[in-house]
Amino acid sequence: MLLSDLLSKAPEQVESRVDRFLFGSRPLGWGKTTTLKSGQVALNFQCRTCGGIRTFLSGSRLSCLVVGAGLLSIDVTLKCSTCANTVEAWFLVAAVDDFYSSAPLVRVERYTENLRDRADRVESTSGPFSDLLTRAQLAYELGLGAGSMIYLRKIFELVTHEVAEIAEVPIVSAKGKRRPFKDVLQEVNEKRNIIPLSFSGSGYKLFGELSDVIHGQSDEVVALAKYAPCRQLVLGVVDQVNKDNEFAKAIEELGWDVDDIGRIAAEGAMS
Repeated sequence: MLLSDLLSKAPEQVESRVDRFLFGSRPLGWGKTTTLKSGQVALNFQCRTCGGIRTFLSGSRLSCLVVGAGLLSIDVTLKCSTCANTVEAWFLVAAVDDFYSSAPLVRVERYTENLRDRADRVESTSGPFSDLLTRAQLAYELGLGAGSMIYLRKIFELVTHEVAEIAEVPIVSAKGKRRPFKDVLQEVNEKRNIIPLSFSGSGYKLFGELSDVIHGQSDEVVALAKYAPCRQLVLGVVDQVNKDNEFAKAIEELGWDVDDIGRIAAEGAMS
């Protein structure tokens, strides 16, 4: 495997043995730069000019900077394979053993990109919460655990409040004060079953996990470790709401006089 093949798996941060890409009798010191001949990096983005998913390719030479013992910074400019749009990507690559071995084991420790309103990530181009999900993922990739959790909690709050409006569940009290989220979530779930059955009794516990990180009751290491499972559960809530909306639309098109869509959806899932 070429180093470029490993980089082309971004934003996935993986490690693998690659063909040797650094040569010389003496290792490069800190602050030294070199050019790597290790293939082209290829990443897929939604090109805003082309209006579709396109492969963006780097040049045949990669710019490399030694930033520490066993650490390399690699910067690439990627060009759309169809039009002239260009974006930038940056990788922090670590040596698990030795960069100068015949087949070094390396790991992509950090990845970020500058799309400059010219392209979008493929997975971020659809859905009502796509922008927040993209921001959460980018924060996670930058090592910002609390930041990633803030976006996940925002999604959880937004989807709950949107369904609350549909189900006529008040989010403010009679005195005009905002109701506790726990109470709103419980009432919304009773009416519309927005929490998947697999963890229906733990909806507020999920919110608590997100809030604990945000309020400083967990460090960044813990926050980053919790990100993936919390993201999966938040997406489960969004998916459940989408299913409910599709079910409601189907019933409306059939002309059935049914109010409790959530109850019917739950019965169908249990049968």
